[in-house]
Amino acid sequence: MNTARQMHLGVYAVGTGNNVSGWRIPGASTSSEDFSIFKTIADSCERGKLDFLFVGDNLAFVPDQHPGQMLRFEPTTLHAALATQTSRVGLVATASTTYSAPFNIARTFASLDKLSRGRAAWNIVTTSMAEAAGNFGSTPMDHATRYDSATEFVEVVQGLWDSWEEGAITANAETGEYFDKTKVHSLDYVGKFYSVRGPLNITRTPQGQPVLVQAGSSEDGQKFASRFAEVMFTVQLDKEHAQKFYATMKAKVADAGRNPEHYKILPGFMPIVGRNQQDAQKKLAELMRLVVPAVALKMMSSRFGHDLSGYDLDGPIPDLPLSNAIQSHAKVAYDKARKDNLTLRDVYNRIAVARGYLFACGDAATIADLMEEWFVDRACDGFVLVPPYFPVAFDEFVDQVVPELQKRGIFRREYSGSTLREHLGLPVPINRYSKRMP
Repeated sequence: MNTARQMHLGVYAVGTGNNVSGWRIPGASTSSEDFSIFKTIADSCERGKLDFLFVGDNLAFVPDQHPGQMLRFEPTTLHAALATQTSRVGLVATASTTYSAPFNIARTFASLDKLSRGRAAWNIVTTSMAEAAGNFGSTPMDHATRYDSATEFVEVVQGLWDSWEEGAITANAETGEYFDKTKVHSLDYVGKFYSVRGPLNITRTPQGQPVLVQAGSSEDGQKFASRFAEVMFTVQLDKEHAQKFYATMKAKVADAGRNPEHYKILPGFMPIVGRNQQDAQKKLAELMRLVVPAVALKMMSSRFGHDLSGYDLDGPIPDLPLSNAIQSHAKVAYDKARKDNLTLRDVYNRIAVARGYLFACGDAATIADLMEEWFVDRACDGFVLVPPYFPVAFDEFVDQVVPELQKRGIFRREYSGSTLREHLGLPVPINRYSKRMP
């Protein structure tokens, strides 16, 4: 198969690996607080010509969970350091609207975009964890309120990013004028949740605005994404379901007055790459052997929003109500489990191995076959890779699967630009003030 469309690829970078016990594999990184492993991952991204390196976050220490989620660097700080060590790979950092101020977020990501020369992206999250609320002296917001607040938050941030028009800095040594006052604008935003004056105290960034990424697939999340997101990181396990979701979201983006081609849908995908099928299956079996059952069960209970410790793992999927807050994770797993008559243990195994994401096990051609099929059949625009451990499992993908995708003509052989927007084929946003007629 061949197509003019080009697949987009990013990697979810977790120092301890995305598999809950990936860090136990001999030679795997065991820490998410070691800058050198993130530098190694970034180097592999650029060797493989990947679009971006994605770093997630949470705002609390929760024991007996995935080790990479218990302890981690603050993402924008990490990416600021990586910006000095890389030249092409995009840098996607997670930051919460629930426990941040719009002015600070706007300034932080504008700074990152300048430091990286146009490679910054903000993964927008609305934090729901009760443990996080306790760290900020508050109580958790309900799901709908979080998204209402987030909508205002992003409106403010985008307005602040437009504070300065292009060419506002004149630095005229002869007259002493440093900036053109007609090209700097206060925001004066007053809403239900925020009141922000502006302007931002940093000029317009290389990308005009950093790229906006969003990972929620709930009803509220879809509405939010259709208005703001340029990249959607999603959970899809079944190609037919993914195709319907893809068509639905592209239509919602169009209904919001945006170009659907400027909205990239990327499901999480764990490739387990072997020399052949037997070798790959051996790696999968070892990952399963190393899983600590109590940790995997706690992860599954968290994903579904219910304590599942009392249910028979070899029985059918229990009929549990799914709140809107967890629908983006659990609904997809429920649909897949019921369609394929899976047991609770089957779902447990998927979450233990791949954190609930799509995964494939085989040689490079087998992995590429699945990726090409999903891409060509419009189930996605590419993938966010979630390798089980670093650096070896990721390097196996970069060195074996990427050349296979390149050979098929669906993934770049070289970067054609230097900014993340150029990698993703996204336009530079027009400054709202520059559009005004005199």
